[in-house]
Amino acid sequence: MVRYFYEDVRFDFKGKALNNKWLKFVAESEVRSLGDINIIFCSDNYLLDVNIRYLNHDYFTDIITFDYCEGNVLSGDLFISIDSVRDNAEHFDVEFRDELNRVMVHGLLHLIGYDDHTSAEQKQMRAKEDYYLGLRPVVCGTAK
Repeated sequence: MVRYFYEDVRFDFKGKALNNKWLKFVAESEVRSLGDINIIFCSDNYLLDVNIRYLNHDYFTDIITFDYCEGNVLSGDLFISIDSVRDNAEHFDVEFRDELNRVMVHGLLHLIGYDDHTSAEQKQMRAKEDYYLGLRPVVCGTAK
């Protein structure tokens, strides 16, 4: 089950049911199932505090993923900075919603086991993100 929360940010995420369908599709495509996934939308400062407090990293980021997976069941918390997603969307000249979808699938891919520490891992992660982003309109029935 995917649940959505808001911390220190004014944001209303629309399309939860379609998003859940897409995330379930991604999980099942990777031979996993969805357990409890919490997506927590927050501010830059809130996420910085989480980063410092739990990871000892003193820098801003767009997402932090806490992995509680057991076997092939994906469970975890995805903390997503709406501020950073907006900034990244502007920087990369993409729609906010597209960047938000990228960040959400990025977090789910981390739970699946993909990493992004090396350039090879980053390349693989980006390819997976692009692949599932490309399938999102088909899975959600929004393809034109």
